Amino acid sequence: MTPRPAAPLLAALLLVTAAQLATAPAASADDPVPPIGAQATGTPPPGADPMGPPPGTESSVAPPEVDGNSPGLKMRDGATLATAKVLPLISIVESEGGEERREETSTNLTFALQAEVLFGKNSANLNREANARISAIAQEIRKQGATKVRVFGFTDNLGSSTSGDVLSKKRADAVHGVLAPQLASEQVSYEIRGYGEQYPIADNSTEEGRKKNRRVEVSFPRD
Repeated sequence: MTPRPAAPLLAALLLVTAAQLATAPAASADDPVPPIGAQATGTPPPGADPMGPPPGTESSVAPPEVDGNSPGLKMRDGATLATAKVLPLISIVESEGGEERREETSTNLTFALQAEVLFGKNSANLNREANARISAIAQEIRKQGATKVRVFGFTDNLGSSTSGDVLSKKRADAVHGVLAPQLASEQVSYEIRGYGEQYPIADNSTEEGRKKNRRVEVSFPRD
């Protein structure tokens, strides 16, 4: 039996592939792309947070200028460039049990302490270990020479949203109450907020995730 030549079959496949490419919609740099790690970066639910996002969560670095007509881009005909954005590099160091978390970017430094290592359950009263942990952050603030410090409280999504807002603010106030006397000679100004269940950094569907979300963050711009 004489084998059938493969050339006509290959030519047919190439013709079909070319037709599919010709009818496919052109890719555009303006097409919406979901943010990477939206939950990890603390994206709130729609309509939440009347105060706006926590300060220090967005890059203050100016985006680079890009020439959309540059031949080196090699874009398809009709494609356009989206607005340039700066995605800052983030360094995160977390203790083995997740009790403490240090997040560092080129413009901001954030310390997150889980509520369990600072307070009792559903309480805003600091425990015995809390002072040492907060004092360590105060030393870092002094070392960095920061003059504006943000103290934000967060909870998980259990219970009512209103109670979470109140508890998170009380906890932020409690941490500020320890920080302020230790930095009295540094002329530091403070911004204190309670965000409740907004801006989770972990999955609220598990207890491990909720534990990370119940936290107080102390952050400040880097010099």
